[in-house]
Amino acid sequence: MERRGSGILLHITSLPSSYGIGDLGPGAYGFVNFLSEADQIYWQILPLNRTCTAYGNSPYSSFSAFAGNPLLISPELMVEDGILLKSDIEEHPTFPKERVNYRAVTKYKDKILGIAYERNKEKLTGNYEFERFCSENSYWLNDYGLFVSIKRQFKGVDWSKWPEDLKDRKEGVIKEWEERLREMILMEKYFQYIFFKQWYSLKNYCKSKNLQIIGDVPIYVNYDSSDVWANPEVFKLDEEGRPVFVTGVPPDYFSSTGQLWGHPVYDWNFLKETQYSWWIMRIEYNLRLFDIFRLDHFRGFVSYWKIPVNEKRAINGRWEKSPAKDFFNTLFKHFPHLPIIAEDLGVITPDVKEIMNLFGFPGMRVLIFAFGKNLPTNTNAPHNYVKNTVVYTGTHDNNTIKGWFKKELDHEGRKRLSEYIGHKVSEKTVHWELIRLAMMSVANMVIIPMQDILGLGERARMNLPASSRGNWEWRVTQDQLSSTIAQGLSETTRIYGRV
Repeated sequence: MERRGSGILLHITSLPSSYGIGDLGPGAYGFVNFLSEADQIYWQILPLNRTCTAYGNSPYSSFSAFAGNPLLISPELMVEDGILLKSDIEEHPTFPKERVNYRAVTKYKDKILGIAYERNKEKLTGNYEFERFCSENSYWLNDYGLFVSIKRQFKGVDWSKWPEDLKDRKEGVIKEWEERLREMILMEKYFQYIFFKQWYSLKNYCKSKNLQIIGDVPIYVNYDSSDVWANPEVFKLDEEGRPVFVTGVPPDYFSSTGQLWGHPVYDWNFLKETQYSWWIMRIEYNLRLFDIFRLDHFRGFVSYWKIPVNEKRAINGRWEKSPAKDFFNTLFKHFPHLPIIAEDLGVITPDVKEIMNLFGFPGMRVLIFAFGKNLPTNTNAPHNYVKNTVVYTGTHDNNTIKGWFKKELDHEGRKRLSEYIGHKVSEKTVHWELIRLAMMSVANMVIIPMQDILGLGERARMNLPASSRGNWEWRVTQDQLSSTIAQGLSETTRIYGRV
């Protein structure tokens, strides 16, 4: 992170694949080769956590902060590993190439994963590799396997509506349900075993290509998750086990009324008393998964916006302090090297900057935020960067450069952009103009969304915050990952000393 380099932001779901969604198979290995050909050294992805159509398929909204997403398991690699037969995957629905149809994909993946389990379940007893995986991950896997199995039994209803003794995790009742759902729990553990086996194979391939993976760690977890059900003391819940306050942010760039996220807030007093053991487990886990990771909503570790649970609008919350200095000091005692990128977008107060500077965490700068009336002093403008910074043309929450230029940048903004670059900027060339601005900057790290490298418009946007439809669906096609694009990116990377 202390040397000049660049990379691409592209989530696994957006990769090419014949099975309706990007996965950990041939399309991922092909993309690693593309990155290598383009002289990139970073591949940034979104969270790998299990998604759900009920929560809008968002990787930031999951039943577990630890479990991987079974939808990302590659059918082709399961055939290669002898888990499935080739005939099992030859006939499959015709899926769109450029979007993910999550309902159709979920139905198909559930089917073939079920076949894989039925074909291999008798071999799991005495399987050293599988048993070692279950043992090493028992601290989250046991609760997760039981949680999702019970949810299936109760038709998806959230855990606060389960029978009282089960909701409160009475020891005898838990053992009874573990026995009753033993088969289903084993199946869920098996899916996680396959997922992580495929993930670590891909990570090792990245390493062989001198490529580092940048992961993404959401600060909060869903109320309806195995994390909250199994660790209620970590969160501010009432006597009935329901949140007292929920998360969100006040009005900002993305929303004039703020955003009501709805996760339970942490009980930082309890976390401090327990030396942050829950977070230490989570950080250790993510350090195994990724080379570097982005801590989402970093300012929440310094002070967080808490909204009374009955409020309908985020604007009616208030700030509460977190023990940031003590928290990060404790982390550094456990992990001498913490390769963290602090997501410090939005309104950032001096106390947040103080913590970032104290621990040396690089922050984020987003180019499409730079060209407002305050351009000369705007921290997102290249002339105000420092080396210890990660620059993005835009993030997964923003429009593409072309979409932004066409739909969001007014006449005065376009004028400022042209004056800044030194010549008139057109819709046709604006994506490369901003990519070059990022690449030539003093910032050590530059990350470009794949959509911007391809010069795609608004339809290729990954997510629109505060909206619930059409998000997380965009996919790149194999034809778009051409040698011509790779060579053009390589040339720019070399010119600005990022190889």
